Amino acid sequence: MSIGIYNDQITYHSKNPRNFGEMENADIKIKGHNPLCGDSFEFFIKLAENGTIDSVQFTGKGCAVSTASASMMTKAAKGKTLDEVETLFKEFQMMSTGKLDVDQEPNHLGHLTVFKSIKDFPVRVKCATLPWHTLHSAMIGQKTATTE
Repeated sequence: MSIGIYNDQITYHSKNPRNFGEMENADIKIKGHNPLCGDSFEFFIKLAENGTIDSVQFTGKGCAVSTASASMMTKAAKGKTLDEVETLFKEFQMMSTGKLDVDQEPNHLGHLTVFKSIKDFPVRVKCATLPWHTLHSAMIGQKTATTE
């Protein structure tokens, strides 16, 4: 059942986040924060020798939308190259702001399209995109990210 943005997958991932927990041997650690609502996460990224993302985990607290987004993003990023993750970031951002119609235009988002209705709730867009902005910031060498 789907009510607004809270469809079954978002609800499930918010209550049962995947890849939740600290990673001791992370190559990259980055914090992301949404000052408007207080969502705050830390991401831990381990890169494989071939440059792909071997593992990504997160800790922190956030609303159902941001937690589900972080959970699903960590699943989607594993095994991807940095260029592939950048493509996902751009497409997720465009979908979230209504600039990509995932039902009509080609994209690489797959199961991440469960967030397509977020565009109808502008106040919640930053919740859904915080994990993505944080991962993107990590990929370009920043140490923190914010949705300001």
